[in-house]
Amino acid sequence: MRIGGGVQRSYHNPDEWIKEVLDLKYSAVLAPVNCEASGEEIRDYIKYIKKYNLILGEVGVWKNPIAVDEKERKEALEFCKRQLALADEMAANCCVNIVGSRGEIWDGLYADNYSESTYCLVVDSICDIIDSVKPVNTFYTIETMPWMVPDSAEAYLKLLKDVNRSAFAAHLDYANLINTPQKYAFSTQLIEECFQKLGPYIKSIHAKDVIQRQGLPCLIEEVMPGKGTIDFIKVLHLCEKQGRDTTVFVEHLNTHEEYKEAVAYIRKKAGEEGIIVL
Repeated sequence: MRIGGGVQRSYHNPDEWIKEVLDLKYSAVLAPVNCEASGEEIRDYIKYIKKYNLILGEVGVWKNPIAVDEKERKEALEFCKRQLALADEMAANCCVNIVGSRGEIWDGLYADNYSESTYCLVVDSICDIIDSVKPVNTFYTIETMPWMVPDSAEAYLKLLKDVNRSAFAAHLDYANLINTPQKYAFSTQLIEECFQKLGPYIKSIHAKDVIQRQGLPCLIEEVMPGKGTIDFIKVLHLCEKQGRDTTVFVEHLNTHEEYKEAVAYIRKKAGEEGIIVL
């Protein structure tokens, strides 16, 4: 497996970028540029990725292709397509987005996120993105989320079936699925189910931890790996079974030092289990 995360310090060229990547001890990276970059910039970063034996795991989108506002929706769809084309050019493991929301906040919780008409719009938008680009070197994926489709392994299997495109695959963020006290209490079983059902489709993974705070009605918070209750030994063994170039990313940390600490923790746990992290 490969390990990576965000690059918090600013950089202006591949030399500055790779210095940060190497200091963080990443073997997997997120896209260092987006579709606005020039062809020369993109080629320069590809050269560095190959030179240092890195795997480009994800090209992120993070836009709302099912937005209520028609202008926002069209712009988001176009950006999705351009980012997927970039992922294909750079031979990334995947291009990742969420399905989007039916409200003002692009990733927010709204009742209409779960309507039948919204689901049809989600499927149509994913098909449109993939059919417009026709990627051959990458896959379009949707990150699992707590309050929109897909919010379970079963929901993801249904989405994969309904989209029915060979270039559509899975992105697993198991922590996002731990959205009830019961799922929190049985998180290991939930994670095992995700890998068992989605394993053949998984292209990249977010490795996060969670903790339930005291208080009513329920507060489950994302925390740095090793600071919560997730069984990371189990997670790392499951990730290892996905293959040597499966990308595993830590995320949502605030500083260079925090990313360094999180990656060091995962490498340490993996080493204790004899799991090879390139």
